[in-house]
Amino acid sequence: MTVRSPRAIADSIGAARLLPVLRLARADAAAALARELADAGLNALELTTTTLGWEEMLRDLRAELPLVILGMGTVTSADDAERAVAAGADFLVSPHAAPEVRRVASTADVLFVEGAFSPGEVGAAAAHGPAKLFPASIGGPAYLRSLLAIIPQASIIPTGGVSVEEVPAYLAAGAFAVGVGSDLLAPGAGERAHALLERIGSQ
Repeated sequence: MTVRSPRAIADSIGAARLLPVLRLARADAAAALARELADAGLNALELTTTTLGWEEMLRDLRAELPLVILGMGTVTSADDAERAVAAGADFLVSPHAAPEVRRVASTADVLFVEGAFSPGEVGAAAAHGPAKLFPASIGGPAYLRSLLAIIPQASIIPTGGVSVEEVPAYLAAGAFAVGVGSDLLAPGAGERAHALLERIGSQ
């Protein structure tokens, strides 16, 4: 496995612009969707610790999809962070501030995308790298635009309740990348993701 620096991983997520969040109960379903989205041209994916058997799933996908950036989301403890890093996660994501996860990520030299919502939280998270705005649907693109007006240097990834159709609006508002979850979990996800990539790529 090629080891990529946190900066390189962050740059790749920003270049991808779309970050699917595969929050599924079963590992086989999440792995199948990861393969489908990778085949559709998605080169950055976020799995989650809410999936039963996520550690083995991540390890298997890491070996199967060596060129795809694989992150582990919903990481809120040092133990899960250490297990995710050991299984090959390129980056870690939390839904809220998680100092213990940041310590593990820093020691392992792995990118950590910390969850935040208020201006203070977003500013604190963004001081270390990309920040996850969660749940983004509460304020929508207008709230993201307001945050960037006062924290213009922040790289923000809005996630939570974001539909495929809303992705261009978030990007236009200044999103670093956009996390999409449930709207990409239905059958035909690969086709919808590919169409979206073509759409945002032309903007």
